[in-house]
Amino acid sequence: MLENLDHLDGPVLQRILRRTVLLTIVIGGLAIVVALLFAPPLTAVGMVLGLALAIFNLRFLDAGVAKVQGTGEGSGKVLRRMLRTKSAWRLAAITVIAVALLLISLPLGMGLVIGLVIYQVIFVINVARIIFVQGGAL
Repeated sequence: MLENLDHLDGPVLQRILRRTVLLTIVIGGLAIVVALLFAPPLTAVGMVLGLALAIFNLRFLDAGVAKVQGTGEGSGKVLRRMLRTKSAWRLAAITVIAVALLLISLPLGMGLVIGLVIYQVIFVINVARIIFVQGGAL
């Protein structure tokens, strides 16, 4: 299934990213309301932070991919390596933030982790849906 990701064109990827952000905002908003009703308020604050970090990471990733696609083949390898390195550093920073918040305040940290998980599940579902829908064309 993952080898099919290379065959997705720019507009399809943009649609996946746009749908992911919109669904993350809608479903994340509903989850925040549920958290406000049934959990400590810091959990909802953490969820907002987690959703914001996930969308922030996606925006930087999207900008990096656009930069790689806009260059020639010669410098593309260097840019892809830089993109991987920057992505790894961003994910490491998000992980450090999540662990630190879990240690400082469990409700806040758990909310952040839940926000990140909500985003990731939506992203994986969107990518899988597109791959299965276009599976015959790939």
